[in-house]
Amino acid sequence: MTAGSATAGAGPLHLAALDLDKTLIFSARSLLLPIPVAPAETAGAAGAAGAAVVVREVERYNGAPQSYATARELDLLAELDRVAVVVPVTTRTLAQYRRVDLGIRPRYAIAANGGHLLVDGEPDPAWAATVAADLTDCAPPATMLALAERFAAGWARTVRAADDLFVYVVAHDRLDIPDLAALTAQVEAGGWSVSQQGRKVYLVPTALTKQRAVDEVRRRTGTRVQLAAGDSVLDIPMLLAADAAVRPAHGELHELAWTAPHVTITADAGGRAGEQLLSALLAQVRADGRCDGGAVVPA
Repeated sequence: MTAGSATAGAGPLHLAALDLDKTLIFSARSLLLPIPVAPAETAGAAGAAGAAVVVREVERYNGAPQSYATARELDLLAELDRVAVVVPVTTRTLAQYRRVDLGIRPRYAIAANGGHLLVDGEPDPAWAATVAADLTDCAPPATMLALAERFAAGWARTVRAADDLFVYVVAHDRLDIPDLAALTAQVEAGGWSVSQQGRKVYLVPTALTKQRAVDEVRRRTGTRVQLAAGDSVLDIPMLLAADAAVRPAHGELHELAWTAPHVTITADAGGRAGEQLLSALLAQVRADGRCDGGAVVPA
């Protein structure tokens, strides 16, 4: 395992901010590839050149497989981690993030949509204090939880507050989710925003963004170029702030046909998209070069 880290003027030139679910890791349904029936078993699917696609389990929950990635994607991620500061960035809670094993040990990670900045696996208390100050002008999570519970009555499976930072609703079926216009108006009045991702509806303070935490990691590492990948509306600030970004050909942004001039879209969806976006980011690192003693040299 490797540790992607840098200090100002030395080390990696690039920071790669990478969303997790449906960007790097996938459920059995969203993977769009055969999955192993046992952790050690490989799953063969004919690739473009006839090679088998090997799928690895990257998360277990209550003793059962939860998320997957292809072996090639994990190899590409390890390679990227050797030449850039790789930062997993997720809306998952701290506990949910800690269930995931990507095969690398990133120095920095971001959970709860920017609410937690992890340094060597542990939440940074200084960042927690910064977030708490940022959220004082927003309606409290308890208010939004009550609003979400009223909105979700009769059709939702779960309504929860995540790490006392934001709220999410899980429907039995995405077709059960009613129109979000009225809820959005109420939420925005409290300084929050609404995002739908499949069967989930997120209520998040507008001051709580992934990019805000990414900016802090860039400040601490001295990296000069930001790369990013993500699939949801909550990833948009991070994608727009990047010098180069990739989004998969699936997910919330794909359904919205969202793009930007510096954003590349993968050719495929599912697990193959995870491979393609990492290949694109690695190509960008190689094209830009690396930082050596403060000077940029060819990679």
